[in-house]
Amino acid sequence: MNNYRIALLPGDGIGTEVLEAAWPVLQTVARQHDFTLEGTWLPWSCDYYHSHGKMMPADGVEQLKGFDAIYLGAVGLPDRVPDHISLRELLLAIRQGLDLSVNARPHRLLAGVPGPLRSSAPFDILCIRENTEGEYSGAGGRVHRGGDLEVAVETAIFTRAGVERVLRYGFEQARQRSGRLASVTKSNAQRHSMVFWDEMTDRVAADYPDVDVTRYHVDAIAARMITAPETLDVVVASNLFGDILTDIGAAIQGGLGFAASANINPTGGVPGMFEPVHGSAPDIMGKGLANPLATLWAGALMLEHLGESAAAADLMDAIEEVTVTGAGTPDMGGTLSTGELARQIQAILGR
Repeated sequence: MNNYRIALLPGDGIGTEVLEAAWPVLQTVARQHDFTLEGTWLPWSCDYYHSHGKMMPADGVEQLKGFDAIYLGAVGLPDRVPDHISLRELLLAIRQGLDLSVNARPHRLLAGVPGPLRSSAPFDILCIRENTEGEYSGAGGRVHRGGDLEVAVETAIFTRAGVERVLRYGFEQARQRSGRLASVTKSNAQRHSMVFWDEMTDRVAADYPDVDVTRYHVDAIAARMITAPETLDVVVASNLFGDILTDIGAAIQGGLGFAASANINPTGGVPGMFEPVHGSAPDIMGKGLANPLATLWAGALMLEHLGESAAAADLMDAIEEVTVTGAGTPDMGGTLSTGELARQIQAILGR
C-alpha cells in the first residue's frame, strides 16, 4: 500500500476552512483506492508572521522537501500583513525555492454549473503559466524613497532555460490532448523579452511537428477566451500574462470557487504544491460560505501528480455528481455550507 506524506498549509482566511473540508474527502477516496495520505498541518500564515516576524521558518523550504506533495489553502490577510510580504515570503518563496517552474490551471465548466458566457459551446482549456521568473522574479529596487525623485524599477527576467522548460511542458501536454498550443506574448510592444519568447517557441516547436502552434498577443487571447473559448486548448504564457489569463479562465468556468492550480517541477525530486486560486477572502472567513470545489479539484490534480489517476478521476466524478443536481454553496446559487458540500461529495465516494 502506497503512503504519501502531505504537507497541509491552510494559511489564512478561508484557506483553513476549505482545506479542513477537503482533506477528509481526499482521505476517503484514498481508502477506496488502497493508499493512504498522511497529513502534517503546518501553521505558516499571517498569524505565524505576527508571532515570529516571518511567514515560515528559515528552513521552511527544506522542511517541505521531505513531503510528497503540498496542499495549500490560501495566503494573505492584507489588513494584518501587506500582500507583497505574505505572498513573496510564503507562496512565491515556496514556488521559487522548490523550483516549481510550471503552474497548470484547468478551465472547464463542471456538469450543471452555468457559466457567464452566452455561448453554450463546451470548452476545456489548460493554462500553463511560467511560475518562477518573468515579471515576478523580484529583480529591481527603489531609490530616493519618499522623495520627489523617487524611482521604482521592476525588471522581468527571462532565461533560455526557464522559457524553454515551460514551453516544452506545454508542448507535451498539447501532444497528449488535442495537438494544439497557443503561445502568448506581447512582442509587438516588448521587443526584448517577448520577441525572445517567440523565438524560443519556434525553436521548441521544431521538436514537436505534430503540434499546431498559434501565437497570440495577450490582449487578443484575453478577448478570445471570452468570445470563443472552445477554440483554445493548451495556452502557455509568462508569469504575469498567465496570472491574468487564468483569472479570465476562472470567470468563464463559473468563478474563482472552481479554479484549481498545480505548481510542479517537471523534472521531479521535489513535492508539487496544489491549491485553489481564490485567495483568502477575508470578507467571508468564518461564515461557512466558501466554495470548497476549487480545493477539491486541486486535490484531484495532486492525486493525478502522485500517480493515483483512478482516484483523481473518481473524485472529479463525485464532484460532478453533486454539481449536476444544482447543489452548492451560495456563490453557486445553492444553500450548502462549505462543510456540507464537501460531505456530500465524501458520501458519494464512500458508497
